[in-house]
Amino acid sequence: MIITFEGIDLSGKSTQIRLLKEYFESEKKKVVSVREPGGTVISEKIRDILLDKKHLKMKDLTEFLLFSASRQQLTEEIIIPHLRKKFIVLCDRYYDSSTAYQGYGGKVDLKIIKSINKTATGHLIPDITFLIHISIEESIRRKKLIKKNEDRIERKTISYFNKVTDGYLKIAKNDKDRFVVIDGTLSKEEIRSMIILSIKNFSRKSKSKK
Repeated sequence: MIITFEGIDLSGKSTQIRLLKEYFESEKKKVVSVREPGGTVISEKIRDILLDKKHLKMKDLTEFLLFSASRQQLTEEIIIPHLRKKFIVLCDRYYDSSTAYQGYGGKVDLKIIKSINKTATGHLIPDITFLIHISIEESIRRKKLIKKNEDRIERKTISYFNKVTDGYLKIAKNDKDRFVVIDGTLSKEEIRSMIILSIKNFSRKSKSKK
């Protein structure tokens, strides 16, 4: 199965992926974690271009196409081969990020995004997507606490990120069977418990359908 994590920066995605990976490993499951953009040699080079603060003139459509190129490489080189080997794949962002960031945030036509998302992923759909939701104000507060250096995308306006967070909620509302929305201001232990419970419920439902 493939489990994806979505949300704006510092929502706690990476922490929860690490905790979930540790949980699956303790259950003797084969598991691998990947990130977007990145995860392969080519995808990491694309990541460097996307996040470089020198590229402030990058257009939203260019940004989306670069993310899609990185995603296609990651899907074909890492994700699909591991799924075929019966691994659980944990992905820090996937195509929903493009819909939220470049679609709702950047105003790239959502029909174009939907079409290219399908092409870039080979029509692969995550089994479960966890949206860890925090406000842009909370994200800014956390950045100040850790004194995080902002990359090119993180330097975009508050108005842009408000559109992104609203976009994420719309995406989740339109796909309730796949999405689990979690309050990112809860403790990491509470969030971890909710994630594991959701996965167990998903597994029980999958078995009952067989």
